[in-house]
Amino acid sequence: MDYRILDPANKAAARAGLCALTVMAKAPRPGQVKTRLSPPLTPQQAAALNGCFLRDTTRNIAEVSAGGDAAGIISYTPVGDESFFDGLLPADFALLPQRGDGFGERLLYAAEDILACGYGAVCLIDSDSPTLPPEALRQAVAALHAPGDRVVLGQSNDGGYYLIGLKAAHAALFERIAWSTERVFAETIERASRAGIELIELPIWYDVDD
Repeated sequence: MDYRILDPANKAAARAGLCALTVMAKAPRPGQVKTRLSPPLTPQQAAALNGCFLRDTTRNIAEVSAGGDAAGIISYTPVGDESFFDGLLPADFALLPQRGDGFGERLLYAAEDILACGYGAVCLIDSDSPTLPPEALRQAVAALHAPGDRVVLGQSNDGGYYLIGLKAAHAALFERIAWSTERVFAETIERASRAGIELIELPIWYDVDD
């Protein structure tokens, strides 16, 4: 396997100054990814397209990480399919297994696990926004490096979000959210406001669903 796997039980102090730019991704196994695109694509073509999305997204992350204040991670599922990422990612990327049952749990646990690894902040990024400009990632990293607690949120044009950035794993941001609906972004803003957490909004961007 080409990439190291992070263990939340092993906290590294050297990571404290880094924001973990983390893509939430399924391993690009045919028949398991981008299934809404099959048909017209075959399962093999859909998996290949998913691999292209990951290449583009992680290349943008690597460009931002080259500044020295961020690092690239893939939070992946399922465990056991790590080899499907071989050759897709920049050499310095790491893998972190996902855990949890629902989407909200997977996001929350990914944030908890990455912060437990010692990173000072984390951005959870979708795998369907390969054209997201690196500048949006830089804005998120800069906001999370500033003193004080906050959440950074990048709205997708379908009402969801393409990125959520955190310095602490606030469970309230992931509970009772109507996932996969146009209400996700608005409900997350409402949860942040109710919890009294400062919110920074990134530019609106689009994801590829069909």
